[in-house]
Amino acid sequence: MAVRSTFQFPWPFFGIAFGWTWAFWVPVALSENGVISIPDGVAWLLSDGKPAAWGPLVAAVSNALAKGGICDLLGSMTRMKFALRWYLAALLLIPAIVGGAQMIAQISGEEVPMAEALLAPATIPIAFVWIFFLGGPLQEEAGWRGTATLSLQSQFGALGASLVTGLFWGVWHLPLFFMPRPEIYYNQPVWGLIGSTMLLSVLLTWVYNNTGRSLFAAMLMHTSWNWSNFIFTALQTDTGGAAFFALLAGVVMIIVVHFGPRDLTQNPVSGRSN
Repeated sequence: MAVRSTFQFPWPFFGIAFGWTWAFWVPVALSENGVISIPDGVAWLLSDGKPAAWGPLVAAVSNALAKGGICDLLGSMTRMKFALRWYLAALLLIPAIVGGAQMIAQISGEEVPMAEALLAPATIPIAFVWIFFLGGPLQEEAGWRGTATLSLQSQFGALGASLVTGLFWGVWHLPLFFMPRPEIYYNQPVWGLIGSTMLLSVLLTWVYNNTGRSLFAAMLMHTSWNWSNFIFTALQTDTGGAAFFALLAGVVMIIVVHFGPRDLTQNPVSGRSN
């Protein structure tokens, strides 16, 4: 007799994450495009007031409470004991990719605007802390890596789970493309962001799996991604954007070949640090 698979696609998680976030962002997008009218103060609260960004964490906590796994989720978010090499990977790999893309743009002769952060260097470490807590990582990683990817890995493997999660992660941002935003990601074609989130998702899963499924490690790497675009302006140039995508894809391919697509780790994934 065939054994029935117990795998269930995490639709409830995605439903809550998208439902919570889009309940704030979609009205603003509709207002910005003249479909409905809402006061400016309300629009600020719905978009820049930040409640929307907490959707993935709200969904992750809801999922954990429903399954009795809240202690595991909180433990993963505070798991800081893992090898130094993974701290270095989480903190330095993505800045190196973005910085390399900017160097390529500069060598090619394209004019690269100076980052405002370089005019006030004291803001650079402060920005890292702010981004970690309020700029995406804390609000999102418990959901994307700690719930979606964790659930999908048993069926699709680490690589497949990363790409599926990355696709949803990118689409989750869709309403932001229909409202004025200062971030460079939302002033480029949407496929660029979705392609980037799919590739970045592989790197985040790689760090997550190799640190005993530490969401803290994933949050550090997510922070390094947003922080990189605070201190580098590579994505504001055509050459830099293309170089970033090529370098990111190349690094992902090397990692997948070296570590293997099933777990993205040379050791079986467990609750312990490698």
